[in-house]
Amino acid sequence: MPTRQNCPMLSVGVNLLWCRPGKVGGSEEYLARQLVGLATVASDIRGRLVVPPDFAEAHPELVERFELVVGPPATRSRRGARLLAEARSLPSMLGDVDVVHHAGGTLPGRIGPRGGRQAAVLTIHDVQYLQFPEYFSKTRRTYLRLRVPASARHADVVAVPSEFVKGTVVDGYGVDGADVVVVPHGVDPPSGRDVADADDLRARYGLGDRRVLVYPAITHPHKGHRFLIELLAGPWSDPALVLALIGGKGAAEDAVQQAIRDGDVTDRVVRPGRVSEADRDGLIALAEALVFPSEYEGFGAPVLEAMGLGTPVICSDQAALPEVAGDAALVLPLHLDAWADALDTVDAGREGWIERGRRRAARYTTATSGAALADAYRRAAGGRT
Repeated sequence: MPTRQNCPMLSVGVNLLWCRPGKVGGSEEYLARQLVGLATVASDIRGRLVVPPDFAEAHPELVERFELVVGPPATRSRRGARLLAEARSLPSMLGDVDVVHHAGGTLPGRIGPRGGRQAAVLTIHDVQYLQFPEYFSKTRRTYLRLRVPASARHADVVAVPSEFVKGTVVDGYGVDGADVVVVPHGVDPPSGRDVADADDLRARYGLGDRRVLVYPAITHPHKGHRFLIELLAGPWSDPALVLALIGGKGAAEDAVQQAIRDGDVTDRVVRPGRVSEADRDGLIALAEALVFPSEYEGFGAPVLEAMGLGTPVICSDQAALPEVAGDAALVLPLHLDAWADALDTVDAGREGWIERGRRRAARYTTATSGAALADAYRRAAGGRT
């Protein structure tokens, strides 16, 4: 049997034209991290990334490891123009590779039957639109219903972040489970990177000496920001408790702002918005707990990020979160009564939560993620030989 060193080089082209640095959230971070892991563990795979303008500036860690090809300016446009530019540009940019990885949830252009010269790997981050269609515009729902199932059925391998998403893809689209590979998020510990000083963060963000809870999430409807605000206004009414909401503005932003006003907790909610990685890690590290009341997650990387930083986690029991958190987080149903005493529960067993959390986070490294991605590429290529 040939050794890995004797295996022929596999060339892979990764379509990242769907990325809009700083705007698509966790899915962009997920792909960037797993590609870093891929470069670390798979010396037999040569990667070429097709990226939108400004991507290189946002991800210097990938510039160091891969060949980058910048797509046309139209790929920064609205979805329709981007998809057209993508379909026209990719053949010339990736026509000579063995495997093409479409990392944005759909295959571009007209989808034909399997059997083309190149193998196709498709990443599906989640299928939230099936469970919560009300959180998507009619146009977006129509596009997803037309494109995602057909893309999943025609890809050689589908990569998903969790067993939960794998199940929904198999059940929802009739895909053979053997063609679906779990490529988990990779979250390395903060050693080797900057973490902002706690005292500095408390001064800059007006936290003072108050107890801090942190929630890093764009204000999308499914993220559950209003649930936390109801807790602040009710069972978590301690005036010395402050909630730091990290992240950009999403479709539920106006509703979140109204809930803060209605709950009369304006002075207990701090909104730093988008922050640097150092500030994000620092805020999580100084927090009493990371709270994560999301209705739907295909994975939930912030849960592991907090665990790696030694911060206990309280999260919902929805979608992939129980799978990712395991016994290392306080996992609760989304009812106010269930969360009422959660802070006391975490405080009573703090050292145990921290120890279990660090062990859990150590299972999900960028190297582990990269190895799973390499497996997906090799499976796709092997299916064409």
